Amino acid sequence: MSAVQILVEVAGWAGAALILAAYLLVTIGRVTGQSATFQAMNLAGAAGFVVNGWWHGALPSASLNVIWFLIAAFALWRIGRRREAS
Repeated sequence: MSAVQILVEVAGWAGAALILAAYLLVTIGRVTGQSATFQAMNLAGAAGFVVNGWWHGALPSASLNVIWFLIAAFALWRIGRRREAS
C-alpha cells in the first residue's frame, strides 16, 4: 500500500470518527447542533469522507459529503456572524 493510499484511508477513518463523535456529543447533550465544535467536527469529518469516497470511486458517498461539508461550512459562517454581531 502506497503512502497516498494510507493517507486516504486515514482520512476516511478519521472522518468517520469525527462525525460519530459529533453525533455522540449532541446525543448526550455535551454540545448543541448550533455549536461551532459540532459544526467543525462535521466539516472535518465530511472532508475526510469526500477524499476517501472520491479516491474509491464512491461518488454517491462523496457527493453526499460535499453537501454535508457545505452545510457545516454555512453553519460555521452563521455562527461567526452571530459572534461578530454580539
